[in-house]
Amino acid sequence: MNLRLFQQLMELNLAFEQVIRGLQQMEKVRFFHSDILRLSRADVESARVEVNRQFFDSFDELVEDDALWAYRFQREYNKKMKDPDDLYLEIKDSEERRKKKGLPPRLVILPGWDMSDEERYDEEQAEKRKRLRTKGQKRPSRRPNRAKPSPHAANSPQTKVTPTAERGANNGET
Repeated sequence: MNLRLFQQLMELNLAFEQVIRGLQQMEKVRFFHSDILRLSRADVESARVEVNRQFFDSFDELVEDDALWAYRFQREYNKKMKDPDDLYLEIKDSEERRKKKGLPPRLVILPGWDMSDEERYDEEQAEKRKRLRTKGQKRPSRRPNRAKPSPHAANSPQTKVTPTAERGANNGET
C-alpha cells in the first residue's frame, strides 16, 4: 500500500470541498447568478466523484496484488516453520480416529515408531564418516605397486589363458 497515494487523494478531496464551500458562499451574494454557481458546484462534485471512482477502481487492483503477495508470503513462512514430522503425527491421529469409529486403517504405522529414529540414523552415519576420515588421516594411503609386464610376457601365447581353457584344465578336461 502506498500511504502517500492516500494522502494525495485526501488532499484532493479537501481541495474539492473548499471549492464547493466557496461556490456556496458565492451563491449568497446577489452579484452572481445562483443557477450558474449551482451548475458549477454540480460539475465540481461530479469531478470529485469521478476521481474517487477511478482511484477506488485502481485501488481494488492494488488490494488484490497486495493480497496475493501476502498469501504467498504467509504460505512460504508456514512452509519454513512447519516440522516435516507433523505429517506423521497428523496421520497417526487420523488413524486413531478411524479406529475409534470402527473403520479399517488406511495406513499402517509401524509399532514402536519414533519420530527421531531418522535423525539418530543420520547422526550415526555422520559419526561413522567422521571416524573413517580421522582413521584415514592417521596413516598414509598406499597405492598398489602395479609393475608393467614385460613386452615378452604380454605377447607370449603360453601366458594367455582363456576362461574356458582354464576351467577345462581345472576339471581335468581339454
